[in-house]
Amino acid sequence: MKLARMPRRTAPETIIPLIDVVFFLLVFFMLIGRMDATAPFELSPATATTGSDMPGGGTTLAIAQDGALALDGQALDSGAVLSQITDILQATPSQLIRVNAHHAAPLSAVLPLVAQIEALGARDIVLVVTPPLSP
Repeated sequence: MKLARMPRRTAPETIIPLIDVVFFLLVFFMLIGRMDATAPFELSPATATTGSDMPGGGTTLAIAQDGALALDGQALDSGAVLSQITDILQATPSQLIRVNAHHAAPLSAVLPLVAQIEALGARDIVLVVTPPLSP
């Protein structure tokens, strides 16, 4: 009597390579994504004609077209903004302050605020602008 052997099963496919691909995609998108606060209103900064890349990190002050203010994505009035920036600078004197103003915001709303922040002791204030369009 001849006994038939059971057919060999093929090994199931592993998902380890798929996990690696998903991990690399996750890391890639984390590296290219912006991780800073967004303003609660629409902003389109002025267009730069010269300059260098903006340093990362810091606290972001957003100024809307109508002069509304937001600090790290939270809408505030000017007194509260200056109070919070004072607290931030007392905790970290070398904190970078980024001013992201709408291109149509009046300079009368931007420049006095920058001067007040400088008077509070801010060492680095960066004005955010849109890079020029390539021809």
